[in-house]
Amino acid sequence: MPIPIVNSIASWFLKKRFHQIELFLKYPNEVQNELLFSLLKLAKDTEIGKQYDFASIKNYKEFNERLPIVTYEKIQPLIERSRNGEHNIFWPRPIRWFAKSSGTTNAKSKFIPVSSDSLEDCHYAASKDLLCMYLNNNEDSQLFTGKSLRLGGSKELYKENGTVFGDLSAILIDNMPFWAEFSSTPSSKVSLMSEWEAKMQAIVEETIEENVTSLAGVPSWMLVLLNKVLDKTGKDHLFDIWPNLEVYFHGGVSFNPYIEQYRTILPKKEFKFYEIYNASEGFFAIQDQNYSGDLLLMLDYGIFYEFIPMDTYGSKEEKVIPLSEVELNTNYALVITTNAGLWRYEIGDTIRFVSLSPHRIKVSGRTKHHINVFGEELIIENAEDALKKVCKRTSAEIVDYTAAPIFMKGKEKGAHEWIIEFKKPPEDLSYFEELFDNALKSLNSDYEAKRYNNMTLNKPKIHCARTNLFYDWLKEHNKLGGQHKVPRLSNSRDYIDELLLLNNV
Repeated sequence: MPIPIVNSIASWFLKKRFHQIELFLKYPNEVQNELLFSLLKLAKDTEIGKQYDFASIKNYKEFNERLPIVTYEKIQPLIERSRNGEHNIFWPRPIRWFAKSSGTTNAKSKFIPVSSDSLEDCHYAASKDLLCMYLNNNEDSQLFTGKSLRLGGSKELYKENGTVFGDLSAILIDNMPFWAEFSSTPSSKVSLMSEWEAKMQAIVEETIEENVTSLAGVPSWMLVLLNKVLDKTGKDHLFDIWPNLEVYFHGGVSFNPYIEQYRTILPKKEFKFYEIYNASEGFFAIQDQNYSGDLLLMLDYGIFYEFIPMDTYGSKEEKVIPLSEVELNTNYALVITTNAGLWRYEIGDTIRFVSLSPHRIKVSGRTKHHINVFGEELIIENAEDALKKVCKRTSAEIVDYTAAPIFMKGKEKGAHEWIIEFKKPPEDLSYFEELFDNALKSLNSDYEAKRYNNMTLNKPKIHCARTNLFYDWLKEHNKLGGQHKVPRLSNSRDYIDELLLLNNV
């Protein structure tokens, strides 16, 4: 099919969808309310639906009062039953796929239900909408004259009891509609390879001769791949390989630590970066403007949104509000009800609204301390459990600690840097580092994947803090006593750089 015809057909479909987007832009609260009652009606005869009598819920107030806010730990038993082949527990249609993601306090990995509804009406719909937004803003785009280089997870799919689990990206690729397969590279066969190093090499070989017009993937992994492409070809920047490259669609981790490195290998002012906000639980928001860091909250993907103001989060005064009550520049914990059977599920992210007409957001962090610069989702429970295990093995005792990322620089890999004040230090710090690294791998599957053969993360670097370092730091910041404490994990180096400087004084 000639390229102009492909462009015309694609543009027609995407512009048709744009009229639907305009509907929820104009009537956001009405669209969300109608969606909630559609979900309740669909699931009224499920086990959860009968337990909370969905059929009798007449308004949002009743929904809010009747159903509890849940975390993964609370619904894990139901998910395990579903993974073992039981149906009609929390969603009326059989759940065949489960997206494996980073672990929780009680489990190395989470298994998030992915229904056929969420695949079609959320994840794939979002992929089309992303193109819609981009083409609407860039009418002279030549996106469809070439292919999108997509980079997904490195794990294959596994089957158990009639259900399938694996990385969300693997599930999406395995069920990819023909239009996406036609316009993407590498092939599904290569994309689903399980051995990461072999896969990266295969992607390089398969894509360097293609006419790549866009990139899509997590910034940390994509940077590794693109550096391999440059090494293979001996070129200085990517336009020498793919002259028609015009946009990078990215998400999953903060882009801030990587943007300068991308600008070095993509040195054209007109090149565009488009951010997305998605997770195993759903696809939530899309950058809908050129050169903007704000994300449009997508309100018709089968996801009903609620928000917990962080100033009441975890307290007796905690309140939950719908979209109609949100305010600008307030941090909220995100709660979702989805067309995959997650009912009032606390996802763990925090967001804030930068616009209410339309509803645009920024992702502001997590409800818990964490490091997620490279997609490793290292949470405080992982760190505490790993340190406990290693201290027991080495007879070490810890007073305090903090950790932060060492960002990728050029072709240097990232890492985690720790500064630990020991009451009783280990006899061999290198051995302590090795045990700690292995403990983190055993507790967190995403960290383990990023550490595989040092592909993205090098081993952790640990410094021994002098006596009273953290006390002196808190005192210097007038934070002694009360509820003040040393921040354990951070996505920035603000704390650790100060502490390292103070440690050497």
